[in-house]
Amino acid sequence: MTTIMPKKKTLLKTEGLKKHFPVQKGFIKKEISFVKAVDGVELEVYEGETLGIVGESGCGKSTTGQMLLGLLAPTEGKVWFEDQEITALSKEELRKLRKDIQVIFQDPFSSLNPRMTVEQLIGEPLKIHGAKSATEIHNEVVSMLEVVGLNDYHLKRYPHEFSGGQRQRIGIARALALKPKLIVCDEPVSALDVSIQAQILNLLKKLQKDFQLTYIFIAHGLPAVRHVSDRIAVMYLGRVVEIADRDSLFQNPTHPYTEALLSAIPVPDPTMRKDHKLLEGDLPNPSNPPSGCRFHTRCPYAQAICIEEEPELNEYRVDHQAACHFPLNV
Repeated sequence: MTTIMPKKKTLLKTEGLKKHFPVQKGFIKKEISFVKAVDGVELEVYEGETLGIVGESGCGKSTTGQMLLGLLAPTEGKVWFEDQEITALSKEELRKLRKDIQVIFQDPFSSLNPRMTVEQLIGEPLKIHGAKSATEIHNEVVSMLEVVGLNDYHLKRYPHEFSGGQRQRIGIARALALKPKLIVCDEPVSALDVSIQAQILNLLKKLQKDFQLTYIFIAHGLPAVRHVSDRIAVMYLGRVVEIADRDSLFQNPTHPYTEALLSAIPVPDPTMRKDHKLLEGDLPNPSNPPSGCRFHTRCPYAQAICIEEEPELNEYRVDHQAACHFPLNV
């Protein structure tokens, strides 16, 4: 008897998403070129999952996250959230959508207003989006603090009185206050001590289960992404070069760039270490990306076709796609 798997519900989807920033020169600020920070990203996020987005600094992952949140308007392309096109919404319509899409920022200190107490910080979104009394808001804030591991005696304190891990917990509580459906986590642990990172990652996993959340987890560290993600998208120079289930990606990397990222992960046991795939050269200038495959200038497997023709994102295994003319482990 054949078992029919339930169809996944798409919560968020992008189509041809691009963001080009103008490069200006001279006294009159003449535009001479564009930095192609994001250049044609296609993503699909399913309800209840965590989609990790990884890549080197400058690959466009945080810019992608900001466009998904509506904080940046795309140069081209569309973003759909529950069959509603975000990119076509007015400011007022986008403001109403904020309760369903929230964000946890990278730096918990700069993202929290230093002049506001914890109670004001977490209660602010409740005041803006909900018609609740002061008592109801206070009780909700206390409840959110308990959920993230803090206590009600923290209510009247200011952000500078907390450690980095505690500040990030406050940021998580603020993001959770409106019971969103999707949270974009923009490198939420990269500014924290290593000893605290695991606590925050475990907290995020617990909250996802308790509140039925969907995450987009942006990071440049693959171990952290592996710990929380169900699927992982690898970005390079504004494009998604590989997207796959977490285990499939780590066991059978198909794109050479993914292989290089995985080989750079430190392994404490010397007998388990593999040959390190060194990337030659620097990340190309995003205002003038290489022709053909954008990775060919650093790829050890590059051939003539890689310089001339840009590879498409093709499926080589079930739910495992890569953009490479000479895919690995196939």
